[in-house]
Amino acid sequence: MTGASDDDPSGIATYAQAGAQFRYGLLWTVLVTLPLMAAVQEICDRTALATGRSLGELAAAKFVGWWRALLVCLITALIVANGLNITGDLLAVGSGMTLLHAGPTWLWALLAGVTVTALVLLGSFAVIAKVFKLLCLALLAYIAVLVVAHPNWASVLKHSLVPPLHYSSAYLAILIAVLGTTISPYLFFWQSAHRIEELRDDPDGGDEPVPLDDLPPGRAREKKRTSRFDVFGGIAFSNIVMFSIIVATAATLGAHNKHTVSSAAQAAAALRPLAGRGASVLFALGFIGSGMLAIPILAASGAAGLAGLLGKHWGFSRSVRKAPVFYGLVAVGTIGGTALSLLHVNPIHLLILVAAINGIAAAPFLLLVMLIARDQKLMHEHRNGPLAATLGWLTLVLMTAAAIALVATTTGI
Repeated sequence: MTGASDDDPSGIATYAQAGAQFRYGLLWTVLVTLPLMAAVQEICDRTALATGRSLGELAAAKFVGWWRALLVCLITALIVANGLNITGDLLAVGSGMTLLHAGPTWLWALLAGVTVTALVLLGSFAVIAKVFKLLCLALLAYIAVLVVAHPNWASVLKHSLVPPLHYSSAYLAILIAVLGTTISPYLFFWQSAHRIEELRDDPDGGDEPVPLDDLPPGRAREKKRTSRFDVFGGIAFSNIVMFSIIVATAATLGAHNKHTVSSAAQAAAALRPLAGRGASVLFALGFIGSGMLAIPILAASGAAGLAGLLGKHWGFSRSVRKAPVFYGLVAVGTIGGTALSLLHVNPIHLLILVAAINGIAAAPFLLLVMLIARDQKLMHEHRNGPLAATLGWLTLVLMTAAAIALVATTTGI
């Protein structure tokens, strides 16, 4: 679910723009981001497995004073960014339904927002998890689009392995957007929170998550192994979808000099005369499903982080009565996003703002994750090994450079 939620409509639009504008020129980023993204998500997942606590709770245990106040500000900014992202996703869902001739965009955006809000406030975690997993299947549509796009596979292989030698400001801007939408801070909190939710449902500990050290050795090793397979499989799926979108749009929109793609809906509409109505419909179904999947995850990730940091109960496996702060923050995200979607706001401006916030916030949140994961008092023998530490710090350096480049390109420095 974490990997699939990364391919939400804003990510789909970014990948489609990369393929339409630069054809196969950004395919190399798929192979670069795969190990970095997998390493970061595995680290986030392992902090939950090792401690039985979420990132927010671990941050509260490690940081005090003005450091904690700074984290509250950062997570609050993340919640705001997620709310704006929810707005863009709701508009994408509505646009997708409009492309399928099912009604106006605003109506379906409203219905989607109300449905998701009701589901997360009234449904149990078991029901929500099943719905999320079904929505993941919608992303298979992009692999189907890849099949009907008939790309030049020799060129695909070349550009996947060899980055281009010349860069322009437009290319760097898209590159930064791809990195920002692929390694997003909300994914760190969701991976940790979702693992805790799963541990709460595990018969080993009843309603409370059991850390690895409290499990029998054989059971602990099995849990760690299966969890890693789960994380790596999800991230691989996410990058396969990313690869499929870039290749499919490069072979169709890019090949026909249709270089401007401002939304996932526009990409779906543009595919129709080039790859047939079937490809357009598949593309639309993909971002409708991915949008519905990402909305509750976006709302819950920041809510879990802030509630945990404040020492409040959180999680979809808790009732509204037992976790009022968490559900209140989730409702702020989903209801706020739904309200904004009815104001005819420009989704592209929203996505640019969200990309800027996420691009800047990713580095400090990565620093938070790495400091927690190296802390022997918290992690014991499960702290980062050499490979995880190297990939994690490398990702931090890359995202810091991306944030600096984003500020530089935006301000014209």
